[in-house]
Amino acid sequence: MQKKLKLWDAIMLVMGSMIGSGIFIVSADMMRNLGSGFWLIIVWVITGVMTVAAAISYGELSALFPKAGGQYTYLKEIFGKKMGFLYGWGLFTVIQTGTIAAVAMAFGKFTAYLVPSLNDAAPLFQSGEFKITWVQILAIAVIILLTYVNTRGVESGKILQNIFTGSKIIALVGLIALGFILVDISHLAENFSISDSYNNLKKDIQGNFLKEGWAPIEGMTLLGGIAAAMVGSVFSSVAWESVTFVSGEIDNPKKNVVKSMIYGTSAVMILYIAVNLVYLNALDRDGIAFAANDRVAVAASQNIFGSAGTIIIALLVMISTFGCDNGLILAGARVFQTMAKDGMFFKSAVKNNKNEVPENALWMQGIWASLLCLSGQYGNLLDMISFVIVLFYMITVFGVIYLRIKQPALERPYKTWMYPVTPVIYLIIGTGFCILLLIYKQQYTWPGFIMVLLGLPVYYFINRKKQA
Repeated sequence: MQKKLKLWDAIMLVMGSMIGSGIFIVSADMMRNLGSGFWLIIVWVITGVMTVAAAISYGELSALFPKAGGQYTYLKEIFGKKMGFLYGWGLFTVIQTGTIAAVAMAFGKFTAYLVPSLNDAAPLFQSGEFKITWVQILAIAVIILLTYVNTRGVESGKILQNIFTGSKIIALVGLIALGFILVDISHLAENFSISDSYNNLKKDIQGNFLKEGWAPIEGMTLLGGIAAAMVGSVFSSVAWESVTFVSGEIDNPKKNVVKSMIYGTSAVMILYIAVNLVYLNALDRDGIAFAANDRVAVAASQNIFGSAGTIIIALLVMISTFGCDNGLILAGARVFQTMAKDGMFFKSAVKNNKNEVPENALWMQGIWASLLCLSGQYGNLLDMISFVIVLFYMITVFGVIYLRIKQPALERPYKTWMYPVTPVIYLIIGTGFCILLLIYKQQYTWPGFIMVLLGLPVYYFINRKKQA
């Protein structure tokens, strides 16, 4: 692997992979679960602490195993091939590819804001509930284009990543600043005065939430609301570990991978909290909770910029999702190539092309992500995987503690800051999140868990000859 990615490129990959469409949408559902501006910000702060604690902990593993494959490699080296495969299986079937599909669809849907004919056009194909629309075709076109760009070499993907990530960071900073300057009526004090948590559980016959009847919640019910709200904030804050997938192509990976994760995740979480403060400033509680199609950013932007707000946010989301997908596509293929080298994926994924990138792995990832776009099931799949993603994060973070106990003499170029406090903080919050979801929101847990466990028979099938 050629070391073509510097520290700045790695930070841009972390930030670009994290900032997709979630931050513009998820706060609506979070507010419906919490009913309080105070608790909304608390949940984002908890997610921020979790995310940065995980990044700091991963730093120790990235310095110990500074090669391509990242989290897959850590899990395989610490807990064995089976655990590594289950993570890689989940990554290919839904975590990475499902996220690529969902982000590409978000690009298509916000493009349709600017080009309404995309929404108005009749489906290209329809059979019962299954249909293929122009928005889906546009999403697939984005995946194919970005996959092709990344087959041209890591330099091409890097330049694209830096341009689009830089653009969306500037745009977000501008939105944050103007969100406090241009708003005529501030709702910030009003939203924060609601320090108790409220939940609206009433729905109409179509399943839409009703604005009437916010009911106070407390005790375990409040904890359930926090866990449900965290599904959105956690989903918006994942994919930072993508930088570990390309460790083999980063200059001085023992230092730069950990720096990029800590700097990148910290900066993104600060941006996320600031953006939510803009929402709370520009909109009242109902304006956030019941924003049309959950597009909180659009509703807030209309209050900030007037009628031009929709266009501004549509362009920002298009820039954001395009750059996010590029980062996900660039990084994900490196894991599947590493798995192939271990005999855990299609053999043809091993080879690099003349541009020194895993072209076959890139196209396999792109084709599956495109099929998920056509299936229309990526949204349901993504609802299921926040639990699984956090579960794998927890196993990996626990790996730091496990290695300290099992192999204390290992030379560690970087040691986790404030060990063991930092990994323990993540494990406590993560465990609480998972337990509360298992109790209150099981639809977010078992389906994703079962999907990962389906990888076990595949693992045994792949290894049947080795065991014979």
